[in-house]
Amino acid sequence: MAPRKKIHSAIQSNTTSTTSSAYPSRAPSPTPRQAFRFFDLPSELRLRIYEEVLYVRDPIDLDPANYRAIHPRLGLFLASHRLHEEAYRVFYSQVLRLFPLHGRFFHTKTPLIARLPARYRAAIYSLELRLGPGWSAPPRSQKITDSLGLRDCISLKVLRIFVELDPSDSIFTGFRGREATEDTYKWFCIDLLRGIVEQVPRLETVEIDAFPSVKKDAPLIIGLRREVEQAGLRLTWGPLRGWPKDAPTSNVGLVNAMARMGLIDVQTMPRVVEVQS
Repeated sequence: MAPRKKIHSAIQSNTTSTTSSAYPSRAPSPTPRQAFRFFDLPSELRLRIYEEVLYVRDPIDLDPANYRAIHPRLGLFLASHRLHEEAYRVFYSQVLRLFPLHGRFFHTKTPLIARLPARYRAAIYSLELRLGPGWSAPPRSQKITDSLGLRDCISLKVLRIFVELDPSDSIFTGFRGREATEDTYKWFCIDLLRGIVEQVPRLETVEIDAFPSVKKDAPLIIGLRREVEQAGLRLTWGPLRGWPKDAPTSNVGLVNAMARMGLIDVQTMPRVVEVQS
């Protein structure tokens, strides 16, 4: 029996050797590709990538959904110090809402802008002031104080005011709140605007927009417009209240972010055509 085992072993070895020689050995694995060097891209392309990753559709605000909509995007900040320095300026060139709308944060004493470090506030280009929510009993937390940090907003150029309704209309009679007159909410809103104008060091433009139900000659709109004109600021109308359909558009916030990083010279950029009331 032993010899048979040896013969079988020899035959098996022969067969294995013949089979191995019939098939070529696996080719050596290719040389690993070199890592992609992101910062070798032109600055314009890098900033466009940041824009695609970081820009959201609505104004940035305190909202419980931020952990899904915004928080994952901010992981980009952690990649490297250099990437953070470029990316945060692009992120904060988006519109940021001054006072929150969500019910959980509506009465907070520390809006989003007050929670940001001063270096992030310095990168903000545009703020939105939403008027209408809480009109029957304006929140005491919604007032312009030094704690908001508006004086740190040295890049803030545009204030967008969106009016949801004007309680001076007669249909609101009986619903304005205790001891409130038809002008109470109007003056509350004008005081907010005055405070912003006084504290923001380089504000240039105020854009007023509203729902179609709010007329351009409504007392609140007239009061806001007069305040803007007296402050010597540029007044423009938003898309719902009369912005021309053929008006050119430009990502001014991104352009300014590039300029602050020294990546472009704004003096050589084409001027944006602005529509003035």
